[in-house]
Amino acid sequence: MRAVLVKQSGDASQLYLGEHETPVPKGTQILVKVKCFALNRMDINQRQGTYPPPPGASHILGVEVSGTVEAIGEKVSQFKLGDEVFGLMPGGGYAQYAVIEESLAMHKPEKLSFEEAAAIPETWFTAYQALFFVGELEKGEDVLIHAGASGVGIAAIQLAKDRGARNVYVTVGSDEKAKFCESIGATKAINYKTQKWGEVINELTDKKGVQLIIDVIGKDYWEQNVSSLALDGRMVILAFMSGKVADQVDLSTILRKRLTIRGSNLRARTVEYQTKLRNEIYNNAVLSHFAKGDGKLKLFVDKVFQWEDIIEAHKYLESNQSMGKIVVRVTDNQ
Repeated sequence: MRAVLVKQSGDASQLYLGEHETPVPKGTQILVKVKCFALNRMDINQRQGTYPPPPGASHILGVEVSGTVEAIGEKVSQFKLGDEVFGLMPGGGYAQYAVIEESLAMHKPEKLSFEEAAAIPETWFTAYQALFFVGELEKGEDVLIHAGASGVGIAAIQLAKDRGARNVYVTVGSDEKAKFCESIGATKAINYKTQKWGEVINELTDKKGVQLIIDVIGKDYWEQNVSSLALDGRMVILAFMSGKVADQVDLSTILRKRLTIRGSNLRARTVEYQTKLRNEIYNNAVLSHFAKGDGKLKLFVDKVFQWEDIIEAHKYLESNQSMGKIVVRVTDNQ
């Protein structure tokens, strides 16, 4: 099969289309003929050599795809050949064929395109996990979500509002992104390039702070994050785009405010954990909104690339211009 491979760790120019052995589904796995795959920040980190895949996972980039079932393992019971599906895997998505555990695959609703379906698994699973599994967001609480116009941010805004959050605040890098986030449910979007977002949060909350922060920035936001949390507040750290070592850590503030700070990831979790998360999302009717197309929860695909243009796709992701997911179409799968 053809796949997007990496010559050596480095910038986007190291990506190329090459030949790779086609995976074989075993046991409870299904083999998907990939129509589309979506990009994630972890793909950049893996390409750069700073984020290796979990043990046993394919070294090919990509964790979320959509397509049709090409083959099934001997223990598969929920899918048959030809089914249109989308799903999550620990690696191997940037390819003509990808293997997914049956419990992490989902039937694609007719109302969704393959491009839209590929944009769901990693993004919406991560947002749901951060808000509810780890962050324990409750109805009536205030939440601050950094990188509000990212795929995870867009999902988190909608999920938080759907679950009854009182106020959903976000930080973004432009006025255009601010307007977009407010149009999909954010109470207030703060342009961190023109405003001191910590001061804005302090004012918006009458100096009380928010109950939950979802952070992907890390180092540069540490001090403001801690200051912006309410008494008994929680912070979930998903990434550290600005750096992993904070310059100053005032432990007294954490102690005085009784803060809870937790790190969270999804890719390295067990299949059992990811399956529990997948089932939770199904049971709470999150995906049914997409299937019905009722507009309660919306998918936003910012741009679709052909996979021959994978270098440009990665550069676009790194430019931080997108508002929503970046999806790549596997054009030679007809």
